[in-house]
Amino acid sequence: MWIARGPCAPRAAARLAAAAFLALMLAEVMPGFAAVPVSPFFLHRRNAVLNWETGEGKSYAVPALEIPAFLLSLNIYDRLKYGSADYGTTPDTFQDNLVHQKWKYDTDSFRMNQFEHPLLGSIMYGFARSSGLSFWESWLYSNSGSLLWETAGETTRPSINDLIVTGQAGSLLGEPFFRIANLLLEGGGGDPGFWRKLGATAVSPPTAINRLLFGERFRALYPARSPAAFVYLQFMGTSHNTGGSGQLNKSGGSADLHLAYGLPGKDGYKYTRPFDYFNLEASVNTGRNGLENVMVRGLLAGKKYERGEDFRGVFGVYGSYDYISPTVFRVSNTSASLGTTGQWWLSRNTALQGTLLAGPGYGGGGLVPSQGRRNYHMGLSSQGLAALRLIVDRKLMLDLNVRSYLITGLSSPNSSTSEKIDRGDISLSLLIHGPHAVGLQYVESRRHSTVPFRGEKHQRVSVVGLSYTLSFDPHFGAVEWRDGMDSGNR
Repeated sequence: MWIARGPCAPRAAARLAAAAFLALMLAEVMPGFAAVPVSPFFLHRRNAVLNWETGEGKSYAVPALEIPAFLLSLNIYDRLKYGSADYGTTPDTFQDNLVHQKWKYDTDSFRMNQFEHPLLGSIMYGFARSSGLSFWESWLYSNSGSLLWETAGETTRPSINDLIVTGQAGSLLGEPFFRIANLLLEGGGGDPGFWRKLGATAVSPPTAINRLLFGERFRALYPARSPAAFVYLQFMGTSHNTGGSGQLNKSGGSADLHLAYGLPGKDGYKYTRPFDYFNLEASVNTGRNGLENVMVRGLLAGKKYERGEDFRGVFGVYGSYDYISPTVFRVSNTSASLGTTGQWWLSRNTALQGTLLAGPGYGGGGLVPSQGRRNYHMGLSSQGLAALRLIVDRKLMLDLNVRSYLITGLSSPNSSTSEKIDRGDISLSLLIHGPHAVGLQYVESRRHSTVPFRGEKHQRVSVVGLSYTLSFDPHFGAVEWRDGMDSGNR
């Protein structure tokens, strides 16, 4: 964001941001502030309390000030830490970017472009969502904030790929974060204690900020409507083996979080809002990448259906964001897909759950360089997913997942370059006592790239792991709807 020139500019901008926040709080919280001539967007709802069902009490003005103030603070931080070469923005640089539209594909690192920018987008999305706005309204705010940052947050030419990824992937990340924060605050009933508040703050800082700034105004919890959910944590000791260039053999460890929200089959549960069904996976490891995977898919619009007494499912349009970095190469993709998710009772005690998706998107993939900032390719992409889970006697869980990404040269700075990356994993988990399970996992990732003047390149990474799993559902997520049967996750 542009601020005044000179050595006192950061201090002056910080004071300006603080004044904006103070005016915002006064306008939204204090009834007596109505006499001050501020925007009617504040005043006509200043005493309202948010009602998620009717929309009463929501605010378009709060995130309209919070997002620029957040970006201004980010600009000041970057300017102080990295200098004014890239962040010394002025009205002239803003006007130049806005008017002349000299867009480019930037050369930032893969993690910066493919994860940190979506994370930035999720924060802007969270400010709008926790102000009472819907998924699509918050999506517009996240994309508007992305455009504002690209034109006014940096002196460099605005980035096409950042504009695409920040708003889209940021919204797909922001909605699960928002819902998980509300589940944490809701869990156990009553007023949430310190640890639940701390967890919700860590997951969705914008939600916590709005609850703190505006008190009762935005304190109402988003109605989850009692979804069938399955959460488990998994800790693994792993052994890696790579083929092709960059060979590597080593041991390590990882910690994974898996969350399925709104699994099909629960009586009375409806899919009327985006992300009433979603699946989130995140993994960190002891390797140099640290963050290994973040994968989320959510139903944007769809309907539930059934086949006979033993099958329940949903189908429709899904939004997906994947960030996968298996040691020596990586891939990230944001897509919209057609697909379905369902559960089929194969027998009295055996259930099969699954998801099938396919659709277009925008992604990036390439090597993990030993040095330098850039060694990956971006472009329009296609994605396919097949995920199956077999649950036997609610004690044994067999998972099989296959993902495929093709990143083309379309809408890319390197039109002749392409990346084909496939990833498959199979795991077996057995409950041994209460929520505790042990298991085995095998993961294999393959990359085939075509680069002009360099030919084709093949790489492979395989991982074998021994796992301990802490399951928060004694039935491994099997949803029961049949009459006369035990009510697991019902």
